[in-house]
Amino acid sequence: MPDRPFRVVRLSHVNDPERTPIFPGDPAFTLDTVASIPDHGYYLQSVSQGEHTGTHWGAPAHFTVGGLTADQLDVEDLFLPAVKIDVRRQAAGDADFALSVADLVAWEEENGGIAAESAVILWTGWESRWGTDAYANLDDAGTMHQPGFGVDAVEWLLERGILGVRGALGIDTFGPDRGLDDSYAVSKLLYNEHRISLENLAHLGELPTRDAFVLVGGTINRTGSGSPATIYGLIPRRG
Repeated sequence: MPDRPFRVVRLSHVNDPERTPIFPGDPAFTLDTVASIPDHGYYLQSVSQGEHTGTHWGAPAHFTVGGLTADQLDVEDLFLPAVKIDVRRQAAGDADFALSVADLVAWEEENGGIAAESAVILWTGWESRWGTDAYANLDDAGTMHQPGFGVDAVEWLLERGILGVRGALGIDTFGPDRGLDDSYAVSKLLYNEHRISLENLAHLGELPTRDAFVLVGGTINRTGSGSPATIYGLIPRRG
């Protein structure tokens, strides 16, 4: 087998009805066996889920009237250079942590500039809570507490062209907004600019800080708001 230019890592959780957290109000996720090899000669499951179940990507139409639907995106919207910003320490101390412009500036000072049209991925450590009530992290009043991007940080990324003609925000929580923001200000800002989101990511420890790519799979539904997805990290081989 010839040497491949990339090492491939999977950035998606396994979709499992017994472990996959469901965002409050989203459809239930079920897998039902409808054919078995002993009875039918083949094995087949029926899947029922929302378009944003498990690891998934969101299209602009998810929050923006007239926004691009899944089937209207260009294939290049789903293949992007990626950077990873590690905020596990901050998120461990503050479940409502929001990435700021100062955090982005500090990251660039240490790691170099972020390329235009990138996927900017926030590694909060929340993936370790997958399959438990601590993932949604609801308080007694039913308010969710998860870290996310600050609105000012996303405005900065847009103004600098980092989220250029195409680009994405990625995170290992339910979405790029902080859990307590039920206005979804970050998502609306992102989708209004026709960018995508990568949500409920996994295995972010496998992704380097920079110089990798993400390739986003998943079913493309007609007029879809997004899709459950297998998202891959492509890491260039050196030497």
